[in-house]
Amino acid sequence: MAERVTLQTIADRVGVSRATVSYAFSRPDQLSAELRERILRVAEELGYAGPNPTARSLRLGRAGALGLIFTETLPYAFTDPYAIGFLQGLAVAAEEAAVGLLILQQPRGEERPGLVRDAVVDAFCVFSLPDGHAALDAVLARRLPTIVVDEPILDGVPYLGIDELAAAGAATRHVLDLGHRHIGLAVVGLHHDGRHGWADPARQESAVFEAMRNRVRGYRAAAEAAGLDWASVPVYEVPGHESDGGREAGRALLARTPRPTAILCNTDALALGVLEAAAEAGVKVPEELSVVGFSDSGAEEAGLTTIRQDKQLIGRTAGRLLLSGEPVPERTLLPHELIVRSTTAPPG
Repeated sequence: MAERVTLQTIADRVGVSRATVSYAFSRPDQLSAELRERILRVAEELGYAGPNPTARSLRLGRAGALGLIFTETLPYAFTDPYAIGFLQGLAVAAEEAAVGLLILQQPRGEERPGLVRDAVVDAFCVFSLPDGHAALDAVLARRLPTIVVDEPILDGVPYLGIDELAAAGAATRHVLDLGHRHIGLAVVGLHHDGRHGWADPARQESAVFEAMRNRVRGYRAAAEAAGLDWASVPVYEVPGHESDGGREAGRALLARTPRPTAILCNTDALALGVLEAAAEAGVKVPEELSVVGFSDSGAEEAGLTTIRQDKQLIGRTAGRLLLSGEPVPERTLLPHELIVRSTTAPPG
């Protein structure tokens, strides 16, 4: 077996100290151009690729990377409009701070705390984990700067998001003010069990994803304030964010008697699927059915009424707070806005 090449190996070959060789890689301004070129040439001849980055980070006390704890697969991260916008914003903050971005994926239904324990990073951004996820314990045990985006809300851990209760309430009041009294919900992100079907109030309240749980609470509070019996409001749950789930939920809701005249969706992807289900059934939007989404991700082209949350701003703000070197506020709420487009109107 070939002998491992180290800084000392190179130093012995060139006839300089180990520290001098180290300077050639980490502090080139301390050496003459001629000496550094000679050291690098010998290193290349010996097949030395450079100092171990993990060891170097330990010596310097920084890794030069931000760890993102993400609950979906990487293909999803690069196809979902909300995730894409958030990642773009976080990447801007990382670029500004000259650090890398390490995605530590925790696919829905799986827990990989080992990835967190072994990650060589300076800080963690936790993006939409369910209550009690093992990765959360691993993050907190590292005692590095941490911020949670969207969910969950933990005592003593900085949090960044929007007022989910208020935002969902605004969506509900919009259709109520238009005169709708037969409403239905299409929801995702309540539980990890992959269930498709009706979610009663007990299942809604026991949801493990806090942001989605609070959205449903916001819908409910506004509906009950208007005198609706929440137990009579049909809520259809699907396990995934894709529009296929929205089509499934839309078909089930539109088959009800009485048929809802307005359907509220806790993501835009579901709302777009509901619009497809309405088209299949020959139900006219907005004349016979109003549809409202959430987050304003891919909604404008479809003319979808939705709640706008600036996903890029959320990502940038999270990254900048973490990488500023200043104490991170315990709670940061960013603005949301009801965007009224062509999918809502008074009931026909």
